[in-house]
Amino acid sequence: MQDTLSRLYIAVGRVLLALYFLLPGIAKLIVPASQISLMEHHGVPYAGTLLIVAGIAQIFGALALITNRHVRLACLGFVLYIVVINVTMHDFWHFTGEEAAHETQNFIKNLGILAGLLVLAGISPKRRFGLKEFYRNDRAF
Repeated sequence: MQDTLSRLYIAVGRVLLALYFLLPGIAKLIVPASQISLMEHHGVPYAGTLLIVAGIAQIFGALALITNRHVRLACLGFVLYIVVINVTMHDFWHFTGEEAAHETQNFIKNLGILAGLLVLAGISPKRRFGLKEFYRNDRAF
Protein backbone atom coordinates (compact mmCIF):
# COMPACT_ATOMS: atom_id res chain seq x y z
CA MET A 1 0.00 0.00 0.00
CA GLN A 2 1.29 3.44 -0.88
CA ASP A 3 1.42 6.26 1.60
CA THR A 4 0.07 9.73 0.90
CA LEU A 5 3.43 11.21 -0.09
CA SER A 6 4.12 8.38 -2.55
CA ARG A 7 0.71 8.89 -4.15
CA LEU A 8 1.50 12.61 -4.46
CA TYR A 9 4.83 11.87 -6.17
CA ILE A 10 3.12 9.53 -8.60
CA ALA A 11 0.32 12.01 -9.34
CA VAL A 12 2.74 14.88 -9.99
CA GLY A 13 4.95 12.67 -12.16
CA ARG A 14 1.92 11.42 -14.08
CA VAL A 15 0.73 14.96 -14.80
CA LEU A 16 4.21 16.10 -15.86
CA LEU A 17 4.50 13.16 -18.23
CA ALA A 18 1.07 14.04 -19.57
CA LEU A 19 2.13 17.64 -20.25
CA TYR A 20 5.13 16.34 -22.18
CA PHE A 21 2.66 14.81 -24.64
CA LEU A 22 -0.28 17.22 -24.37
CA LEU A 23 1.47 20.43 -25.37
CA PRO A 24 3.19 19.01 -28.48
CA GLY A 25 -0.06 17.23 -29.39
CA ILE A 26 -1.91 20.53 -29.39
CA ALA A 27 0.91 22.20 -31.32
CA LYS A 28 0.77 19.48 -33.98
CA LEU A 29 -2.85 20.40 -34.68
CA ILE A 30 -2.51 24.18 -34.41
CA VAL A 31 0.80 24.78 -36.24
CA PRO A 32 1.59 21.63 -38.22
CA ALA A 33 3.88 23.10 -40.92
CA SER A 34 7.21 22.83 -39.09
CA GLN A 35 6.48 19.29 -37.88
CA ILE A 36 5.42 18.18 -41.37
CA SER A 37 8.64 19.63 -42.77
CA LEU A 38 10.69 17.80 -40.13
CA MET A 39 8.87 14.53 -40.80
CA GLU A 40 9.47 14.88 -44.54
CA HIS A 41 13.16 15.61 -43.85
CA HIS A 42 13.32 12.20 -42.13
CA GLY A 43 11.50 10.50 -45.01
CA VAL A 44 8.23 9.82 -43.19
CA PRO A 45 5.47 9.06 -45.74
CA TYR A 46 1.99 10.60 -45.37
CA ALA A 47 3.42 13.16 -42.96
CA GLY A 48 0.31 15.35 -42.82
CA THR A 49 -2.07 12.50 -42.04
CA LEU A 50 0.27 10.87 -39.53
CA LEU A 51 0.81 14.21 -37.81
CA ILE A 52 -2.93 14.63 -37.23
CA VAL A 53 -3.24 11.06 -35.92
CA ALA A 54 -0.23 11.58 -33.63
CA GLY A 55 -1.57 14.89 -32.34
CA ILE A 56 -4.98 13.43 -31.51
CA ALA A 57 -3.41 10.36 -29.87
CA GLN A 58 -1.09 12.55 -27.79
CA ILE A 59 -3.98 14.72 -26.59
CA PHE A 60 -6.23 11.80 -25.64
CA GLY A 61 -3.38 9.85 -24.02
CA ALA A 62 -2.30 12.89 -22.03
CA LEU A 63 -5.86 13.53 -20.86
CA ALA A 64 -6.06 9.90 -19.73
CA LEU A 65 -2.91 10.39 -17.66
CA ILE A 66 -4.06 13.71 -16.19
CA THR A 67 -7.46 12.31 -15.19
CA ASN A 68 -5.92 9.03 -13.96
CA ARG A 69 -7.99 6.89 -16.29
CA HIS A 70 -6.59 3.90 -18.19
CA VAL A 71 -3.09 4.97 -17.16
CA ARG A 72 -1.48 1.64 -18.05
CA LEU A 73 -3.02 1.67 -21.53
CA ALA A 74 -2.00 5.31 -22.10
CA CYS A 75 1.56 4.64 -20.92
CA LEU A 76 1.96 1.58 -23.12
CA GLY A 77 0.55 3.53 -26.07
CA PHE A 78 3.10 6.27 -25.45
CA VAL A 79 5.88 3.66 -25.16
CA LEU A 80 4.98 2.39 -28.62
CA TYR A 81 4.80 5.97 -29.89
CA ILE A 82 8.29 6.75 -28.52
CA VAL A 83 9.77 3.62 -30.09
CA VAL A 84 8.35 4.62 -33.48
CA ILE A 85 9.51 8.23 -33.08
CA ASN A 86 12.99 7.19 -31.99
CA VAL A 87 13.44 4.92 -34.99
CA THR A 88 11.95 7.29 -37.57
CA MET A 89 12.63 10.81 -36.30
CA HIS A 90 15.71 10.51 -34.09
CA ASP A 91 17.67 8.23 -36.40
CA PHE A 92 21.08 9.64 -35.43
CA TRP A 93 22.84 6.83 -37.29
CA HIS A 94 21.84 8.49 -40.59
CA PHE A 95 23.48 11.83 -39.76
CA THR A 96 26.86 13.30 -38.95
CA GLY A 97 28.17 16.23 -36.99
CA GLU A 98 25.87 18.51 -35.03
CA GLU A 99 22.68 16.98 -36.43
CA ALA A 100 23.79 13.50 -35.32
CA ALA A 101 24.60 14.82 -31.85
CA HIS A 102 21.20 16.52 -31.62
CA GLU A 103 19.33 13.39 -32.72
CA THR A 104 21.37 11.23 -30.33
CA GLN A 105 20.47 13.52 -27.45
CA ASN A 106 16.76 13.34 -28.36
CA PHE A 107 16.97 9.56 -28.74
CA ILE A 108 18.48 9.14 -25.25
CA LYS A 109 16.07 11.67 -23.69
CA ASN A 110 13.15 9.72 -25.14
CA LEU A 111 14.52 6.51 -23.62
CA GLY A 112 14.41 8.21 -20.21
CA ILE A 113 10.79 9.24 -20.76
CA LEU A 114 10.02 5.72 -21.99
CA ALA A 115 11.52 4.34 -18.77
CA GLY A 116 9.29 6.62 -16.69
CA LEU A 117 6.25 5.50 -18.66
CA LEU A 118 7.13 1.84 -18.07
CA VAL A 119 7.49 2.46 -14.32
CA LEU A 120 4.13 4.26 -14.24
CA ALA A 121 2.51 1.46 -16.26
CA GLY A 122 4.00 -1.08 -13.85
CA ILE A 123 2.48 0.54 -10.76
CA SER A 124 -0.88 1.26 -12.39
CA PRO A 125 -3.76 -1.18 -11.96
CA LYS A 126 -4.61 -3.59 -14.72
CA ARG A 127 -8.17 -3.08 -15.90
CA ARG A 128 -10.47 -4.05 -18.70
CA PHE A 129 -11.19 -1.61 -21.45
CA GLY A 130 -14.93 -1.32 -21.69
CA LEU A 131 -17.73 1.21 -21.66
CA LYS A 132 -19.14 0.02 -18.35
CA GLU A 133 -16.12 1.23 -16.37
CA PHE A 134 -14.60 3.60 -18.93
CA TYR A 135 -15.01 6.77 -16.86
CA ARG A 136 -13.90 5.30 -13.53
CA ASN A 137 -10.70 6.59 -12.04
CA ASP A 138 -7.84 4.07 -11.83
CA ARG A 139 -7.77 4.44 -8.02
CA ALA A 140 -11.10 2.60 -7.94
CA PHE A 141 -9.38 -0.59 -9.12
